[in-house]
Amino acid sequence: MSHAIRRVSELALDETTVTALRAALKTTADEVVQAIIDEVPSYANALSGHMGATIRRAVRTALGHYLDLASGNATGGDAGDAAYELGRGEVRDGRSMDALLSAYRVGARVAWRCLAAGAVPAGLPAAEVAKFAELTFAYIDELSAASAAGHADELAARGRAQERHLEHLARDLLAGASPDVLLASAQRAAWQPPVSLTAVLLPAAQARPAYRALDPSTLVLDDLPDASGVLLVPDADRSHLLRQLTDRTAVVGPARPWTRASASYARALRARSLSSDIRDTEDHLPELVLTADADAFADLRARALAPLRTLPAATARRLEETLRAWLLHQGRRDEVAAALFVHPQTVRYRMSQVRELFPDLASPHRVLELTLAVGLRVG
Repeated sequence: MSHAIRRVSELALDETTVTALRAALKTTADEVVQAIIDEVPSYANALSGHMGATIRRAVRTALGHYLDLASGNATGGDAGDAAYELGRGEVRDGRSMDALLSAYRVGARVAWRCLAAGAVPAGLPAAEVAKFAELTFAYIDELSAASAAGHADELAARGRAQERHLEHLARDLLAGASPDVLLASAQRAAWQPPVSLTAVLLPAAQARPAYRALDPSTLVLDDLPDASGVLLVPDADRSHLLRQLTDRTAVVGPARPWTRASASYARALRARSLSSDIRDTEDHLPELVLTADADAFADLRARALAPLRTLPAATARRLEETLRAWLLHQGRRDEVAAALFVHPQTVRYRMSQVRELFPDLASPHRVLELTLAVGLRVG
């Protein structure tokens, strides 16, 4: 039994006073509920109809239990447990603890006024009336503390449950689950799907700190198998996002429709495997395309550049550089010469050698194949 409730039980009202107070319980409960409706906006509609009747019964029960304590006939357990459950219920009904505490304050004031109006005519001595007031408010404080504990515990439990649901949703997104599965997962997590998601890959230790600076709807995982973390940022302003990650070791994938977030994540992974210097995958699309299938790219180079392999290595390297510049600058000799830091006549001489090696250089298909083959400096 709490200290305040022990003090209530020590009051030990006489039977005549208790009987008089019990007679006023229904009226007192009705006045308490009406005052809460009138003075606490959050309860304006909540205490009508069936719920209003339930609350009135609960108020009468609490007041009756208080009188039992004051007459020495009860303990405080039931009232505290009920107040604790009331606090939890307020979370489920979407109300804040501030609203409930306001209701307790209003209820305490009205209950005291009504109970005092019954106690004085019943002959309670003036000195005991003052003690009665003190203990009435102490009892209400105990109930409000129990409700606050219930409210906090329910919020914490719901927070942990939602966090688990959000992590499950993030894993479903990275795994490329079907839209139906993703919609169900989003609903369980009470997460409103955005238009797009952008995956950000970064070290696990940086995931939570970076997350705190982003949109609160961002999904975060920091326990991936390779000791990395990922953020899935909704409807991101890309330039702003990159600025926010300036001090992070991050790779930012492309924005994708939210149900295809796995594609953004896959590109970020591929970019990180390509180079540790890549931050924005959009700045490295050619490299990402050409390395999407490393074996295929190696086969393409081997076949397309096979004529160069008949030459000494240094000669082959010079002609490949010339071919790359010629393709990049669409055959404009002066621009090719400037890019290679050689004389235009040198370009003319080298390109005559290239044309001997690649007699079908005018073929669009051959140009495409060679463009891809020399697109990256490999080896």
